[in-house]
Amino acid sequence: MKHHNVPNPKPLLTRRRFLQASLVGGFGVTFGGAFLAGKEFIWPRVMEYFGPRGETFIAKVADYNENLAAIILSGMAELGVDAPLIRGKRILLKPNLVEPHRTARHINTHPLVVRGAVEAFLSLGAERVIVAEGSGHYRDTQLVLEESGMVDVLYEDKIPFKDLNSSEWYIAPNLGNYTKLSTLTFPSILKQVDWIVSMPKLKTHHWAGVTLSMKNMFGVMPGMFYGWPKNVLHLHGITQSIIDINITMPPQFVIVDGIIGMEGDGPIMGMPKRSGVIVLGRNPVSVDATCARIMGIDPYKIRHLNAARAIGPIRDTYIYQRGEIVSSVRTDFELLDEIHAQRGLRLS
Repeated sequence: MKHHNVPNPKPLLTRRRFLQASLVGGFGVTFGGAFLAGKEFIWPRVMEYFGPRGETFIAKVADYNENLAAIILSGMAELGVDAPLIRGKRILLKPNLVEPHRTARHINTHPLVVRGAVEAFLSLGAERVIVAEGSGHYRDTQLVLEESGMVDVLYEDKIPFKDLNSSEWYIAPNLGNYTKLSTLTFPSILKQVDWIVSMPKLKTHHWAGVTLSMKNMFGVMPGMFYGWPKNVLHLHGITQSIIDINITMPPQFVIVDGIIGMEGDGPIMGMPKRSGVIVLGRNPVSVDATCARIMGIDPYKIRHLNAARAIGPIRDTYIYQRGEIVSSVRTDFELLDEIHAQRGLRLS
């Protein structure tokens, strides 16, 4: 059992310290564009300093044929996710299924990682585990399931699946308010489960720099309201939408498929990148920051991660790293200069 980057004790929020932290970023700037700048870069800095610390677990995994359920269970145990916590809970696994490509293992969350997660949660006493996704690019969900290979695992293991694009829905207040959307529309199934588990692929992204657990939550937004590929959210700003979704409907756990990731022009057109890791955690911001470092990317240069420090830390000294250390698994992903969102992201 390995423990790294033990965080300092959480500092007390005294009036003097709050004022000092507030003035560092310059709350005294003029209004207009400054409000968004303060909301994205000043307040998150204050909240990261005074907020809770994160925990992540990194496992080296050479191949999809390894005992993934045992590896996931090992990481869950390290993170305090045990039978008393999971027993009787209804679990929704949200993989990343964007394109129907059975032979392109670097595009979608691998079915065997999903199977491993199902087995892990059921072995801890979960009442029910379902898989759900709202594919961002294809309206034919059955085609996506078949061509990704996911349908085989669902059928063999008798795992129920829910299409989030066309299911019943409900409207909730937007708790983030980073976009101009006053409400967000979610599938009703999200109110009927106890835990949402974001299961992304380790990938670069054409518009967001990286697509990990937070960006993966775009897939819970029903296409019947937000379009394909969630065009309404894109128009309101990818960074702002990512934060609004994750504040309003945060996942309770994250399992990242980084055994084979994608580099270059992700999340679809990039090339396979063998990374050999699975990353777990209970705070999506900290997990994504750790994944970015594994990819050789500076999380502070990913706009939505930098702004998301208000809901979870990205500084490495604030993240209690379990399992492998980042430096032992780091493998720099290719970044393309012609893609604006990928310029200057390299971690020194």
